[in-house]
Amino acid sequence: MTAESEAEVGPSGESAARQVRFVAPRRVEVTRHPVATPEPDEVQVEASLSAISPGTELLVYRDQVPENLQLDENIDELGHAATYPFSYGYATVGTVTAAGDDVTDDWVGRRVFAFHPHASHFCVDPDTLVRLPSDVADEDAALLAMVETAVSLVMDGRPRVGERAAVFGQGVVGLLTTALLARHPLSRLVTFDHYTARRERSLSFGADASLEPDVAGEVFDAGDGRADVSFEVSGNPAALDSAIDTTGDDGRVIIGSWYGAKPAALDLGGRFHRSRIRLQASQVSRIDSSHAGRWDKQRRMDLACDLLSDLEPSRLVTHRVPIENAADAYRLLDESPDEALQVLLEY
Repeated sequence: MTAESEAEVGPSGESAARQVRFVAPRRVEVTRHPVATPEPDEVQVEASLSAISPGTELLVYRDQVPENLQLDENIDELGHAATYPFSYGYATVGTVTAAGDDVTDDWVGRRVFAFHPHASHFCVDPDTLVRLPSDVADEDAALLAMVETAVSLVMDGRPRVGERAAVFGQGVVGLLTTALLARHPLSRLVTFDHYTARRERSLSFGADASLEPDVAGEVFDAGDGRADVSFEVSGNPAALDSAIDTTGDDGRVIIGSWYGAKPAALDLGGRFHRSRIRLQASQVSRIDSSHAGRWDKQRRMDLACDLLSDLEPSRLVTHRVPIENAADAYRLLDESPDEALQVLLEY
């Protein structure tokens, strides 16, 4: 911890909330400030764990977010551009420890999930919190946002009986997407990733085969050798070309990656022009209009909560790091993707 952050604790030594702050490219600090008292319409949450998003948060950490773009217009605490210093994160598990005068007392003592930046204590509108089932461990609940994203991707992909499916990228969201697709009666599910350890995990999550990306193309042993539906969740713009190459005529490519400021230069001069392949952006903050008649965000979140115990996403946790050492956690994800998959911050 820096001398500056220690100095933020008052001279009387009162308890302080700890918060992760991005202060420059590849530089985070943990600051301290007095624990806030909830407003009449708020509750106070004390965190136990929070999950670092290895995809989105590394873009923020590496300063690869487009200028003047809101970090997340759907989360109040993230409705600002990435102008240093700022807080980020959206996957915290904790317990409600106090409630404002206008909030019902049944919130106090509740274990909740919050779409909130990494912090040990914070005050929020209780309507933004997700009440967690008692049988779900904190380690699984911390990955609720990733599970919801995987659910959204698979919904948008609409896998059909007997189809061939491909998933590019076997990070946390990619592996969860693979696990969900493996529950469908597909004829074959093939995944792609650069790292051996992730390919091995992919097989344990239900993939029929997991390959290095440089062999993308006609990888299926039936039909035209290509997928009916492909999912691009690697975060690497080059993988989108591979996904298109691996998808057959009239197929679908679901793009779940956010590339941030990284340009995506696609080779669309070959078979793509006549292929009628459909490219669809998929992002969890909205429900696709084709589902909106029967689904809303609450129903999808309820499903994601129900899946936590079954999927056990905590299997993806490779490291747990005290919040005081948050800088080490981001450095680990940035520099050692072959070792670090999902990192949790402990409070």
